[in-house]
Formats: sequence, structure tokens, C-alpha cells
Amino acid sequence: MDTNIGSLDSCKPTSNNVCCPVNGTVSTIQGSVSPTIINSSEATLGRHLARRLVQIGISDVFSVPGDFNLTLLDHLIAEPGLNLIGCCNELNAGYAADGYARSRGVGACVVTFTVGGLSVLNAIAGAYSENLPLICIVGGPNSNDYGTNRILHHTIGLPDFSQELRCFQTVTCYQAVVNNLEDAHEMIDTAISTALKESKPVYISISCNLPAIPHPTFAREPVPFSLSPKLSNKIGLEAAVEVAAEFLNKAVKPVLVGGPKLRVAKACEAFVELADASGYAVAVMPSGKGLVPEHHPHFIGTYWGAVSTAFCAEIVESADAYLFAGPIYNDYSSVGYSLLLKKEKAIIVQPDRVVIGNGPAFGCVLMKDFLRELAKRLKHNNTAYENYHRIFVPEGQPLKAAPKDPLRVNVLFQHIQKMLSSDSAVIAETGDSWFNCQKLKLPAGCGYEFQMQYGSIGWSVGATLGYAQAVPEKRVIACI
Repeated sequence: MDTNIGSLDSCKPTSNNVCCPVNGTVSTIQGSVSPTIINSSEATLGRHLARRLVQIGISDVFSVPGDFNLTLLDHLIAEPGLNLIGCCNELNAGYAADGYARSRGVGACVVTFTVGGLSVLNAIAGAYSENLPLICIVGGPNSNDYGTNRILHHTIGLPDFSQELRCFQTVTCYQAVVNNLEDAHEMIDTAISTALKESKPVYISISCNLPAIPHPTFAREPVPFSLSPKLSNKIGLEAAVEVAAEFLNKAVKPVLVGGPKLRVAKACEAFVELADASGYAVAVMPSGKGLVPEHHPHFIGTYWGAVSTAFCAEIVESADAYLFAGPIYNDYSSVGYSLLLKKEKAIIVQPDRVVIGNGPAFGCVLMKDFLRELAKRLKHNNTAYENYHRIFVPEGQPLKAAPKDPLRVNVLFQHIQKMLSSDSAVIAETGDSWFNCQKLKLPAGCGYEFQMQYGSIGWSVGATLGYAQAVPEKRVIACI
């Protein structure tokens, strides 16, 4: 029986729930449909790539034209489901694809050989640090130039075409150099599917003379991807849940803290389920802001050591047990590694691993599965939240300024706070905006994005373009 494997369902509208950004979810195997046969003159690499991008949920591609990618861009423009957005430079095209991927679950940019590739490289590194699936497509040298010892323009003047590839190898999870049509279909599909499975950027270089040449491997409409879902080890999951439940149920005032890897683990909803079931006080790491709903009844703020939201650090650091879901403890998020936490009190839940205190550790356990199963085993305990409620003092309001007084930052952000709603999103730039935007209280459905791990100054400008293009129904507020 002829069977058609299922499609990748990542082109749904972005969820209105701030803690559940769409991030490349995978559908089940669907019924049998014969792929459409394409006119032989249109069975080209360029058309195949364009259709693949549409299939995985991309409707906008950010690009900077160059003579190595012009033919490929013509094929992308010809695809009805794609909108080609020209950018001022490659770095901003990469930043825009990053912002787009944060909302849509996957993004793409197209640049030219070496001079464009090395320019976009910094944005790709940032996407790698944030676990974003991003397809970086580069128009490469003519396939006839490989092995000729020729020196090409847009390079550093050496007959070595591998410089760009070597640079991308450390900031992408897969690299495909397509310089012949025989294996182009396989290389392109492997690259795109790897980006989705690993939630990391990939690099695809396509020789400039190949996109318009017909080839039999592209003679049928591309069969939609079916990516094998990751599964927890059932025995490991049961053991991890049992030990964690015992650990937390004997604690007097346990707390939950959400981290940035909730996104890549697709565990935002599971984290909320655990918070609802347990009654624990709920905090978020600064790098996880926007992934934990701040309207949750037990939300106590941002845990950021000495610069935490008022009264939040006191509750977290005085707890006798804390569960951190998807944390990254770098020098920024730990305030110079000064957090007053004890390993023996902590359960650290990573996307596929759970460590309880000083041990034991459980591998091959998916975060979302662990959190959901743990929610069924915990006794309700709201002691930590009651302690917070008892010591909490509401923030004061900024003093009213005279009409000609200089505008103060706290007054400015008071106005920004009033602008926020479920129909808005905040993009925060590295630096002062980080710290001031952390104080914003996000209403239900309000998006929030920033780049705390990589911290590239200028990221927010391109990312605002990409995010706004991905969700045109939202009002995007960029704090730069």
C-alpha cells in the first residue's frame, strides 16, 4: 500500500498563550496521497527548496541579494507561498530570521557567498545560543569552479572555497555544500529536518548555477517531512518521578523556577500544569522571562540573585527544596555566580535529563513528560507562596513630574507598562533595556523576547522586523 508520511505542522498562528510559543511541533503519519508530478522544466532545485520552506511553516524569507544567489532568489520569489523581504545587510537579515523563528518556530535567511556569509555569521551564532531552528542559505560558487584553483570575488583572495564553511561549522548543527544535483535533494532535506529535530541553525550552500537546472529527483512535489518524536525512557521516567516526588513532598516550603530551556523542551504548558497542581510559589529566571505566565496566581517574580524582583530571592533562597526547569547558570543569570543556592536542595530538570540533589541522575527523560507526571504525584503545598504574600509590599508609583521636567526612566517604563496587552509583544535590547524590561509585568498573551545568552548589541532591531512579520496581528514594542 502506498503511504504518505505526515507533515510538519509548524505554520499554525502563534499561540496567544505567552508560555507556549509555537516551536516546530510534529504531526502524526497521515493518509496516503500521491505526490503531484511536476512539469519537467519546473523540476528544479530552486523550486524544491522554496516548497520545502513553505511546508515547514515559513512564509517570509529575509535576504540580501548578491550575484551568487540571484537565480535562487528568483525561484523563491516565484513561490506563491513565500514573501521575500530584502534587508539592508546580512547581519540584520540573520537577526530578522532569529526574531521570526522565536514566534513561528523556524526562520530562514538567504545571503551571498563569503562576504554575505561571514556577515550573517554573528546572527547565526546568536540563534545557536538560543536553540532556534534557522535555515541559513548561501549562494555558493559555480559548481564548475570547484577544484580549479581560481580566485573569486567576494572572498579574501585565496582559491579556497571552504573558509565560509569552516566558520559555520562551529555555530550550526549541520552543513550542506550543494555543488552537484545528484545528491542535492538529500542534502537539502537532511539539513532542514536536522534543524527542526535539533532546534539549532543549519547552513546550506547552493552553487549559483544549479537552482534553475531541472533534475529528475525534483520531478515530484516534495513529500512532507515526518520527524520521529523523541520519547522518554519509560522506566527512567517512572524512577525519576518517584524520587522527585518523595524529595518534594517531604519539603516544607518548596518552590518552582522556570528557565530559558523551557522553550526548546516544549515544556511551557507542562510547567504550568505542575504549578497549578502543586500550589508552589513560581518564579522565573531572567533569561526565561516570557516563557512562564506572569498572571499565574502563585507567580512571585524574577529570581536573579541580588537583583531579583522584590521579595522573590528571599522566598527562593530560603526554600528547603527548589525545582529549576531548564536553567542556564551563566555569569549573567547568576549575577557573577553569586546565587545563594545549595545543590542538595535542588532538582535540575534539563530538556532530556533530571538530576536530584547531589544524585541520582536520570537520562533519556524528557522535561515535558517528567513535569506532567510529577504534577500527578505532588501534594498541594502553598507554604512558600503564603510566606511571600505575608512579606510582600506593593511597589510605589513614580512621583508625578512637572511638564518641563526631564523624562525619567521609571516614568517612561510606567507608560510602556500601560501599553502592554495580549495583543502586544516586547523585544528588549542588550544593556539597559534588559534590566528595565525585566520589571515589566506581562499580561496574559503578551510576548517577550530578548537575547540574554549571546547578548549581541543591535539584535533587537532586526529581530523586531522578523517577529512583527511573523505575527502581524501583534503590536511589537522594541526597547532599544
